[in-house]
Amino acid sequence: MTFVQRRSDNTKPISERDRHPMVSDTDINYILVSGAHLSLTKLKRAKSFDTRLYHFAEIGVFLEVSLSRGAGITDDTREQLQQIHKEAVHLHMAANKADHVRTTD
Repeated sequence: MTFVQRRSDNTKPISERDRHPMVSDTDINYILVSGAHLSLTKLKRAKSFDTRLYHFAEIGVFLEVSLSRGAGITDDTREQLQQIHKEAVHLHMAANKADHVRTTD
């Protein structure tokens, strides 16, 4: 069953484009950086290797998406994501090292 939304004048159905407007260039940059920051915060709080790995991978995805050309992603966004990724690498590796030391003692 398909529902068709109608404008207030009830003359034309609202197109899918009207219901789902495109994300602007500024929005995509904000979404990428905010998402990476959120994943970094979760990575910092993670207690297990699997959880840390999951959030680390999320940050990697944000960074990889930022490398898409023609998507309106700015160089500033790429730089911020590279910094977040660099911090995530250090956090993830330090936590893995600490886990390894605990298990071998």
